[in-house]
Amino acid sequence: MNEIEQIKKIRKPIIEWYQKNKKPLPWRKEKNPYHIWLSEIMLQQTRIETVKTYYKRFLEEIPTIQDLAEIEEEKLLKLWEGLGYYNRARNLKKAAEMIQKNHKGQMPKTYQELLQLPGIGEYTAGAISSIAYNEPVPAVDGNVLRVISRVIGSKKDVLENKTKKEFTEILKEIMPKQAGDFNEGLMELGELICIPNGEPICQKCPLQEFCVAKKEALTDIIPVRNQKIKRKKEDITVFLLEFEGEFAIQKRSKTGLLANMYEFPNVLKKVQSKKIENILKNWEITTSHKIKKVGSHHHVFSHVEWDMIGYQIQVTKKNKDFIWKSKEEILKDYAIPGAFMPFLRKI
Repeated sequence: MNEIEQIKKIRKPIIEWYQKNKKPLPWRKEKNPYHIWLSEIMLQQTRIETVKTYYKRFLEEIPTIQDLAEIEEEKLLKLWEGLGYYNRARNLKKAAEMIQKNHKGQMPKTYQELLQLPGIGEYTAGAISSIAYNEPVPAVDGNVLRVISRVIGSKKDVLENKTKKEFTEILKEIMPKQAGDFNEGLMELGELICIPNGEPICQKCPLQEFCVAKKEALTDIIPVRNQKIKRKKEDITVFLLEFEGEFAIQKRSKTGLLANMYEFPNVLKKVQSKKIENILKNWEITTSHKIKKVGSHHHVFSHVEWDMIGYQIQVTKKNKDFIWKSKEEILKDYAIPGAFMPFLRKI
């Protein structure tokens, strides 16, 4: 039996399982394309339970695409604080501006139109167009790759782009009329039953009678993942400079990692406490010799890892090159990346 015929068999059981078991998520209450778009962007690299809180707060502040197009970037980044991957938020705003300009403020309805918007790739375009408008296009994420590779018994590396393209082409051939429910069903099955880590819960799976990996006891080796991410490693020393209850922060550059975010002053090396005063001297800052180590933190980005160490230091005057704010003001008004949050919580 070829792969297309094999996949055809799963359409009905996936849709029936999903309609019976789907989670009552807030963005599923109605087929609002703006809400679906926002949830899909937030759910990238983030757990559902975490997203729920951000999603609610975001829509309270930015209820429409027009509001998103018009919001100031700093306020947007503050609302996004903690979700990481801040270019996702910037691309939301850029896309909203394009929608206002080119689509009269209405979310595009087709997969091809959605692909033209910043921050929307093949998966997100497929998810929005199928869920909001029932366009018969696939939405292939990691969950879908895992489910499909197990159903057909594929030993192709799911981390390779050509595997994703092959699976996408297979799904295009068999998309049902209820495209949104089918796509969401595949994703949810991969999240809840055909799980990414640990033994899949095959006895509860609606596809068990069609699944080659289950029949041939291959679920421990399928899906195949051969690629390994090689990340650059960097040492960072963070300085929590305090003057009369206010702390120094600075804005990062307009480009590169964590662009336009706020951070505590830092240097790209591990500094021993006895050499701290040399750093402060370069910043034209003197200390009252109250230097306290406030711990360390390891933070992983997609292509770099930071080994961070922090010091809280009482200083004798403010440096005009930094922004000086209370902890309460920083928490309220300034978008601090997750890498620096463990140190903010220390002060």
